[in-house]
Amino acid sequence: MGNYSTEGFDRLRQVVVISSAAFAVVGSFVGSGAAGGTPIQNASGGALAADATLIAPGGSAFAIWTPIYLGLVGYAIWQALPAQKADARQRRLGYLIALSLVLNAFWILSVQFGLLALSVPVIVALLLVLVGFFRLVLRSRPRNLVETILVDGTMGLYLGWVTIATAANIAAVLVAYGFLGFGLSPDLWGVLVIVVAGLVGVGLAAYGRGRLAPSAALAWGLAWVAVARLAGDTLSVPTAIAAILAVVVVIASTVRERLHGASRPSRLA
Repeated sequence: MGNYSTEGFDRLRQVVVISSAAFAVVGSFVGSGAAGGTPIQNASGGALAADATLIAPGGSAFAIWTPIYLGLVGYAIWQALPAQKADARQRRLGYLIALSLVLNAFWILSVQFGLLALSVPVIVALLLVLVGFFRLVLRSRPRNLVETILVDGTMGLYLGWVTIATAANIAAVLVAYGFLGFGLSPDLWGVLVIVVAGLVGVGLAAYGRGRLAPSAALAWGLAWVAVARLAGDTLSVPTAIAAILAVVVVIASTVRERLHGASRPSRLA
């Protein structure tokens, strides 16, 4: 009875992940406008467009969703194979990945239906789930290259991108609801938010001992913030300079952690 029960729970986890991935993919099509929805940059009155705030990345930054979605779909298929059914690592991580997929789809739906204020708690919840996943994934090693790419790599990109996306989302909602910045200039606010994002990147690099994927995605997002502030409709040289410096700091911190991580006790179980 015990073995049967365990097998049933494992099968349920696999089905939940597959279903969540399908839900997220449908949501992504709606969010892109390909399935009759409004493209994200045009939804909610354009509050999330590349020129809506000083923290908004340039439109091309969203190309990062292609490898993220491909990795998530690949993971959903891979984890459903018999070899992963009773895998201890997937038992710990599978439901968190499924939850992140559902939250991502709900975020898209909240923006599509003009519920901009709701998008903030949803994306913050998504970020917290991904941080929780990151903490868990560091406790064990992937068994092979496929798992490294589909689990550690994909979810690392996901975490790094959602980190900068959360900052951009909050800024967009504040601007949309008339936040005046307590008398501080938009440029100063832009610089302050970028500094916080950069510090988060340094923290991720330190905690993850130089994991490449989160830092790469965060640096990608920051770089496109710089591009948008220098060449877009909403210009801000101070914010662009801060974003460029943040990219350098995040990358340098990651390289440093990778070079010196071997000399410290590993966090991996």
